[in-house]
Amino acid sequence: MADTYDFGLVGLGVMGRNFILNVADNGFTAFGNDLDEEKVTALITEGGNTDKVNASTDVKTFVNALTTPRKIMLLVPAGKVVDIVIENLSIYLDKGDIIIDGGNSFFTDTDRREAYLKGKGINFFGAGVSGGAKGARRGPSIMPGGSREAYQHVKPIFEAVSAKYKGEPCVAYLGPKSAGNYVKMVHNGIEYGLMQLTSEIYDLLKKAGGLSNAELHQTFAKWNEGRLQSFLVEITSEIFEQKDDLGDGELVDKILDKAKQKGTGKWTSQNAMDLGIPVPTIDVAVSMRELSALKDERIKADKLYDRPTPNVVEKADFISKAEQALYFAFIITYAQGMHQLADASKEYGYELELGEIAKIWRAGCIIRAALLADITDAYQANEKLENLLLSPSFVEKVKETVAAARQITAYGALNGIPLAGLSNALTYFDAYTSSRLPLNLIQAQRDYFGSHTYERVDREGIFHTEWEDN
Repeated sequence: MADTYDFGLVGLGVMGRNFILNVADNGFTAFGNDLDEEKVTALITEGGNTDKVNASTDVKTFVNALTTPRKIMLLVPAGKVVDIVIENLSIYLDKGDIIIDGGNSFFTDTDRREAYLKGKGINFFGAGVSGGAKGARRGPSIMPGGSREAYQHVKPIFEAVSAKYKGEPCVAYLGPKSAGNYVKMVHNGIEYGLMQLTSEIYDLLKKAGGLSNAELHQTFAKWNEGRLQSFLVEITSEIFEQKDDLGDGELVDKILDKAKQKGTGKWTSQNAMDLGIPVPTIDVAVSMRELSALKDERIKADKLYDRPTPNVVEKADFISKAEQALYFAFIITYAQGMHQLADASKEYGYELELGEIAKIWRAGCIIRAALLADITDAYQANEKLENLLLSPSFVEKVKETVAAARQITAYGALNGIPLAGLSNALTYFDAYTSSRLPLNLIQAQRDYFGSHTYERVDREGIFHTEWEDN
């Protein structure tokens, strides 16, 4: 075994074990730590009992096995566990050592931990990791933020293990403080939106188009060869082929329609409200998971109300319009997420480069998609782009698909098929592209009952009217 190791990792679950093996595969020695003896043994065995990989359940042994400055990554559940691990490690660490939180920690927790460890002379930064267990093994997208100087010590390792897009590593230093965890949070919010939209189009094609699972597989597989090429569309096509090991038919039809969540989508939505940034497609994606949990109530309600029988459609034309609608809504969802990142960067001093973020999302992560290459180009062409919908290249993409989005949304409304994500994407677009909204009436109402004042379109200043005297 090696005398000292280049990289340390705490948390040897599937994600952690795969990440540390990825590090070893790319020319670095790595040492793992976990309280579970079985996980420690599994890592050593899977690492081939070579001098590249080792592990221990003992924290002191783990820390002493690392070269200085020590580079220790945490892949443990977010919350109190992170604080406990930090306390256990900090006893044995020296000034200048580095702790990296690779989990989905809430960004304010990262700021708090960074300030706490800075007082001890220890560097701390958050690095969002996306790609799931397979991505951790084969190459994830990594989103680090914090001390730029500290990141330089980890940069060679992260660039080696990250996914590659046309040879470029899908990792980049994003900004100070909790920039990395914040970007990962919004990444997950976008993920919620894209998943909701994909599920709606599936529902529409099944109920209205009458597509079988085999046809759904063929449809999504074909879409994945075009402008909708993405990880989520790819795996969706594969899901429709999966046979049920416990019964007849395909597995997708046997899965209960109650979607769970770990909270990152909700965090994105809540923080967007704090910032005053509209992300309705992400908001409703969170709400639909919550609504799905009301299964018993939904069954009762279904028996109380009539639902229209979907009108017959011409299958090929309907599939074409559904593709256009999904592409339109994907653009809107990315636009909302990028808008939130831009505003958060100003609010929290992250100094984010949106083109760089889109760039490292092009491979490895869950929301990777061909569309991200176009998003990268849009922000590199105009670093101060306020919204993706203002990019000349995206204006044409939206114009080509919005009519189909309107038709599909209207069909869903008339035929009782819920399309919450798509309809919210369309409403966001219509509102954002309207130079005049009816919110003048809301301001009048607010002034009427609460003397909240209003502004005018024809002159400067703040005004109040004694409405009841009129």
